[in-house]
Amino acid sequence: MSAAWIDPATGDYRSESGGALRDPAGGLANSVYLRLMTPLGGYWADPTLGSKLHLLQRQKDVSRVAKLARQYAEQALAPIVEDGRATSIVITTEQPGTGRMHLLIEATAASGERLTFRHPVKVL
Repeated sequence: MSAAWIDPATGDYRSESGGALRDPAGGLANSVYLRLMTPLGGYWADPTLGSKLHLLQRQKDVSRVAKLARQYAEQALAPIVEDGRATSIVITTEQPGTGRMHLLIEATAASGERLTFRHPVKVL
């Protein structure tokens, strides 16, 4: 049984017909979300969990910041590949100019299934 699915756009559980939707990626979507949203070192039980993406919240929406966002996300998600839950993770950025940059994350699960996640990053 997979965990309830956290919506990256709202930070809340996704629901349908009064019940929580399950993570279609068997927990991988939630793991990606939590690793990107938790400030690096902010979780007492695992100081290596998290990312530096929170440092970009007051930065301008320019290509240099997009490159940093991609690097921070790659560092945060590397443990998912190291522990074998995914065989590869490829991250690209999308900059629509709306004050939110989007990380497009393509993960290949250990089962071979290819999954795509979209994660917002607040910028100016």
